[in-house]
Amino acid sequence: MRRLPVYLLLDTSGSMTGEPIEQVKNGVQSLVAALRRDPQALETAYLSVITFDSTARQVVALSDLASFQPPDLKASGTTALGPALELVADCAARELVKSSPEIKGDWKPMLFIMTDGVPDSGWERGLLRFRAEKWGVVIGCAIGANGDRKVLEEIAGPERVVVMETADSASFMAFFKWVSASIATGSQRVDLNKKDVVALSELPPPPPELRIP
Repeated sequence: MRRLPVYLLLDTSGSMTGEPIEQVKNGVQSLVAALRRDPQALETAYLSVITFDSTARQVVALSDLASFQPPDLKASGTTALGPALELVADCAARELVKSSPEIKGDWKPMLFIMTDGVPDSGWERGLLRFRAEKWGVVIGCAIGANGDRKVLEEIAGPERVVVMETADSASFMAFFKWVSASIATGSQRVDLNKKDVVALSELPPPPPELRIP
């Protein structure tokens, strides 16, 4: 079975302190619990979590859903999005199985980026490294009024960015429920269509809590 790698790139900067970071932790746990109930996702989807504040770190390496352990996230520091983009590209280059004449490798990875602020200066260097790898669908989520939608559009494309207008518990849960449904749908699509998932239109419609600009 070819794997469908999924990377979550999560902002854990100081502005996420308090209720937001708790909601992200709860959201990741509910996402994994939902995917474990889906036989196709359980067999196909592999999940990794990368966080970024003043630095970027892979807190969960690419793992099958059965052995995935939700990380204990904490919020502090600034918004090192550039290093996070470099790191996710390096992780994909290292962790993904490449196709060869003998085997079919992993499907192109799905990537979900969530941030509530403006990235540190020089983040564009990370974007260059990020673009050197091959990606499937890349989705950006800008949280609240301070989420930098324009930056996310440069990374994901203008048609692949959603905006969470209100950073309340209902909105966070709606986002992670939608991500879970998107991963499950992606697992089904690659199995049935034998094609990478590359467009927002191939995923379930975002919930009302998420606005498509």
